[in-house]
Amino acid sequence: MSSSDLATRISNRLAKDILTGTIEAGTHVATQQIADRYQVSRTPVRDALVALADKGLLEHQANRGYFVPEQVPEELAQKIAAQESKEPDVYQIFAEDWLKNRLSEIVTEQSLRQRYALTKSRLNDIMARAAREGWAERKEGYGWRLLPVAKTSEAFEQIYRFRLAIEPVALLEPSFQIDRQVLLEHRRIQEWMLEADVSTTPPEQLLANGAAFHEAVIAMSNNPFFVSALERVNRMRRLMEYRARVDRERLQVQCSDHLEIINLLERGELVEASYFMRRHLSGALRTKSPIARNWSEEADGDGKLIAQD
Repeated sequence: MSSSDLATRISNRLAKDILTGTIEAGTHVATQQIADRYQVSRTPVRDALVALADKGLLEHQANRGYFVPEQVPEELAQKIAAQESKEPDVYQIFAEDWLKNRLSEIVTEQSLRQRYALTKSRLNDIMARAAREGWAERKEGYGWRLLPVAKTSEAFEQIYRFRLAIEPVALLEPSFQIDRQVLLEHRRIQEWMLEADVSTTPPEQLLANGAAFHEAVIAMSNNPFFVSALERVNRMRRLMEYRARVDRERLQVQCSDHLEIINLLERGELVEASYFMRRHLSGALRTKSPIARNWSEEADGDGKLIAQD
């Protein structure tokens, strides 16, 4: 991938994070911070920051660096959203083909480029994202291997039962330590989603926010086995949840539940937080199981996304 292609990808991701409020107004956007966030080098990040400043999505302050403006002009936000909507989401089509067993486990870059009419750099972007999200890995020497994901309602339900077994228990680990700064950040994100216009927010962003909350909480257990297990099953369910629409009502319930868990943790009420986490996940399982079965049965997979969990 050329430096300019990478800078464009970083610019697009950063723009989405700004427009969805994941990076909030007034934030100082430092080069190293973004390089660490997206796991890239500093050079293309610098180019991306300049490009976003030219568009008006960042403000450059002499001797201080780049900052997210207090308010992005509505016209600019709509223009960027319109540009994105005109581009076919090849990644989602690719993911759907894998979920529907239209692709073999082993694929070559040439076959993918021909199937989806992609340039080499665009394919690199897509495969890098699939690798980051845990459902593709480069084969040693040649080609790619597509990895197992939750393609059936049975697998989807098993993931939630597994989470019920580990997440509430992790809150009771002797090594559990509350990180108030992390809780504060996730409180901000959950409160933002209660106010956000979900019709203009990418479903994957909502799902990522919810997964990040649960992973942040379980990380406070300081038990790496709990953490790695949850990260793995979250990757395995991600593609199936990408396929659905957003349920605003259920999103508000989930955000409110997350905020209550944060409240309990901030007060040091770990037993109560563990109980509430179990109730929260049980509710998600009861609501999502029928929808997952519907996804498995219907060719178009059209359903309502239960937004985050």
